[in-house]
Amino acid sequence: MSGLAAEYKAVNLGQGFPDFPMSEELVALVNEAMKNNYNQYPPMPGWLPLREAIAEKVEFLYQTKVHPDSEITITPGGTYAIYSSLTAILQPGDEVIVFEPAYDSYIPNVEINGAKAVPISLIYPGYKIDWAAVKKAINLKTKAILINSPHNPTGSVIGKEDIEQLRSVVKDTNIFIVSDEVYEHLIFDNIPHQSILRYTDLLQRSFVCFSFGKTYNCTGWKLGYCVAPAELTREFRKVHQFNAFSCFTPTQVALTAFLKNKDAYLGLASVMQQKRDRFRELMKQTRFSMHDSFGSYFICGSYERISNESDKDLAIRITKEAGVATIPVSAFYHDGKDDKVLRFCFSKKEETLEAAVERLIKL
Repeated sequence: MSGLAAEYKAVNLGQGFPDFPMSEELVALVNEAMKNNYNQYPPMPGWLPLREAIAEKVEFLYQTKVHPDSEITITPGGTYAIYSSLTAILQPGDEVIVFEPAYDSYIPNVEINGAKAVPISLIYPGYKIDWAAVKKAINLKTKAILINSPHNPTGSVIGKEDIEQLRSVVKDTNIFIVSDEVYEHLIFDNIPHQSILRYTDLLQRSFVCFSFGKTYNCTGWKLGYCVAPAELTREFRKVHQFNAFSCFTPTQVALTAFLKNKDAYLGLASVMQQKRDRFRELMKQTRFSMHDSFGSYFICGSYERISNESDKDLAIRITKEAGVATIPVSAFYHDGKDDKVLRFCFSKKEETLEAAVERLIKL
């Protein structure tokens, strides 16, 4: 859809990336690191001062102590962290429960390891987890459950009741948890983020994956990290060592200093919530029916008042004819399940959102 947006010079509300500048202070810190000759390989697990800063942040946010040397690994992005987590534990024939609509790397990451993805649809339209279906799907082959909150593509979030259900499901089993928390700081309406890092009993069986790109509006940096107990981290690093081995050093050095500025990540939610609210208000002028979004860069909208087309056909048509790119939510289902919903990215400048809505009004 981004390729189509470029071809037709459409306003791109499809792919999840900001179109506004990132922190000038952070850019300056990267430049400073390069000038100070931090340009060679860092240690395989990542620049140790950065891992120490992450450990301090985890304790500050979630009152959980993690060891920077043995339980944190810096990765080239959150997607890489998810892939490496799954590769560390999966064998052919294993099964992984995945909730759909799902970020598009999940099922391929499972299948490339010879394992089987077991998709469970979130309950539409609120996109809540169907825990009865999860319990029914569990069997002796179930190796892991992959969760994502705040959720891409829908903006739904996991609550305390979901954590209790998850505890119940994995109790007395050897099931691992892979928790995609790349939108950790993009959660709205004063809802607390139910990170697996809050729950030491669940953390003992978990790989928890994060993204600096989503936190600091620099998605092209492709830098993230994985937190896991020492024995799981050892397996994770067996994959990492012979894949990427290490990550770009100057950004790690810069982020070590920048993480001391708590306001930079604590204030992100309010900024992005303003964008969500502004976009939702603007969209009232259109014939889309917008869903709730409690986190992430995204909000979904139904188009039953516009067309009976498939979501893919409509997404392509409005890119070409209206000049606005979106993502059809059916793309996030293995079987193309179509609820007639499009995903919009609102992590954009206000003028970008206004320009998009001005075009969508005409539908």
